[in-house]
This record gives sequence, structure tokens and C-alpha cells, in this order.
Amino acid sequence: MKQTEGEAAPIGLDIGTSRIVVARHVEKEFHFSSQLNAFVRIPFSKITEDVLRKEQIPYTADGSVLFVHGDASQRFADLLKSEISRPMDRGFLNPSEPDGLRLIREIVSSMTGKSDKHRKLYFTVPAAPAGAEENLTYHEAALRQELEGLGFEARSLNEGLAVVYSELEASNFTGIGISCGGGLCNVCLSYLSVPITSFSLPKAGDFIDTSAASVTGERANRIRILKEESLSLNNGHMKDKVQRVLSVYYDDMIRSLASALKETFANVRGLPEFGKPIPLVLAGGTAMPNGFRDRFEAALREAGFPIPLSEIRLAADPLGATAKGALVAALSEM
Repeated sequence: MKQTEGEAAPIGLDIGTSRIVVARHVEKEFHFSSQLNAFVRIPFSKITEDVLRKEQIPYTADGSVLFVHGDASQRFADLLKSEISRPMDRGFLNPSEPDGLRLIREIVSSMTGKSDKHRKLYFTVPAAPAGAEENLTYHEAALRQELEGLGFEARSLNEGLAVVYSELEASNFTGIGISCGGGLCNVCLSYLSVPITSFSLPKAGDFIDTSAASVTGERANRIRILKEESLSLNNGHMKDKVQRVLSVYYDDMIRSLASALKETFANVRGLPEFGKPIPLVLAGGTAMPNGFRDRFEAALREAGFPIPLSEIRLAADPLGATAKGALVAALSEM
């Protein structure tokens, strides 16, 4: 892939609870790559390390342990009948995984390489749920330090605002961007590119997976795979038990999000006079199943959302939208 803008071209980076997505601008088009933000530990042996190297499976060796990370971790977890380990939990660095931050750096480095020219890189961070402001402060600072250690000139960007930058140029970046990820649903209301208010809801893809796993007896990782591969929320009568259970918890999450949107925006002081209805865009992997947008629109209508909307639509690339928005912010400074 030819990098017409030069090796120092900026990068957009979405460091999500479930996936890490990199956005690049190449020959006037946006290109995306992604890896699972996860790893598995396997015992070290020289034979195993040689096989991983020959198979070009990303790994990191540390004493008696080999860390297989990114998409390959899913395959190994299935083979070992175990859960993958997650560097992040509910949108923030996972305090139960002391190796998590280092593994995020390894995954990012495998996708971007190191930068020796102080390349601009914008990375997304969530809005802090109520009472978790300290978590956001540490999360943002720790990630920036790791990215600067790779040689980047790193700046952070609110995840919901990144959706606005990605999708709402036609409305001069006025509207609502929602990123439904693994750990959080992030929301931002923007007026002419200026964020007016933002918040996050700690009920998203992981909530659906773990809840469905507890009811069905499946591993959460297996539930996530089934959800991503085959779930459709358009089916009125689902014969498969896992899909029925997923549908129940999707409805729970969607109703919670609609309720939080109504309550938050009804209580925002000093809202701008928009003059006309504004657009709302949904992004993130959790918003990707067929039928999600329709269920969300119905729930928002039922909740009585206080701001007139011109449309409710999915991002052109729901998985890549936040990384694209981060890249748009970086490109604006070039």
C-alpha cells in the first residue's frame, strides 16, 4: 500500500476495550487495520517460540511465559478452552492485568511500527462515567506515555467526538456521535465541532457477552465470537437459544442507553439554538448487528428524546469510525 503522503503521515488510533483500530490516509482514501485487544499466556518453550515465529503469530516472550496477542489470542483461547485476557476493562486499563499496558504497546507497535520522526498520532479516550474521573486521568496519561515511547507525538481525543469528526462533516460537525464499544457506550453532542457535553455508559458489548454467558453456560469469549459472526436483531422468532439470550441483553443495553440520553440531554444547561433537527450517528462494534439501529430508534422514540433529530444512522464503517475521527483531527493540523 503506497503511502503517498510520506512516512511521517499522521495516524488515528482507537484503543478500545475489545479491539485496537488504526486509521491511515493513503492516496486520498482512509484505510483501516484492527487487532483484538487481548492476549493469552502459554508456557515458554523454545520449540513453541520457534513455531510461533515460523507461523508469523505475534507474541512476546517474558521469562517462563509467552504472550500471544491480538487476533491470534482468540484461536489459542479456543484451543485451550479458556478465556482471553483483556488489557482493558469497561473502557479503561484493567487493574487486574499488570501486563496489560505493555501488551497494548506490543499490539499497537505490531500495527504501526515505531516512529522515529515524531509522527502525529491522535488516540481516542472515553468520557469518564460518573465517579470514575481518576480512572480517565491515569488511563489517558499512561497510554500517551506508551505511545510517546514508540516515538509518536501523541494527543488524545474524546471517543464520541471522534465519531462526530468521522461522520458529520456535512453538518459542519454538528450532531450527536455515539460509539457503542466493548466496555462503554460513549456519547458526545457537538456544535460546529465544539463538544457541548459528553458522557459514557458502562453497559456495552462486554455486558452483553458476560450476561449471556452466565445464562447459557458458554464462555464469554465464545459468546462474543457467535455474536460477531451470526447475530441478527431483525429476526422476530429466534430458534437458537444463544441468539435469543443475546437479543434480550441487547434490548436491555439499548433501553439503558436511550434512557441515559434522554436524562442527560434534558438536564444540559445552555444548549445551543440549533435552528433545525440534528443528525445522530451510531458507531462501534456493538452497533453492527443487523437491526440494531432500528431497535435503538424505537427505544429513543419511546423514551421521549428532547432534541429533534434529522436522522439516526450507522457510520459508514462502524468499526473504523472512531479511528477515522482521530485521524481527521490529526490531519486538520497538517
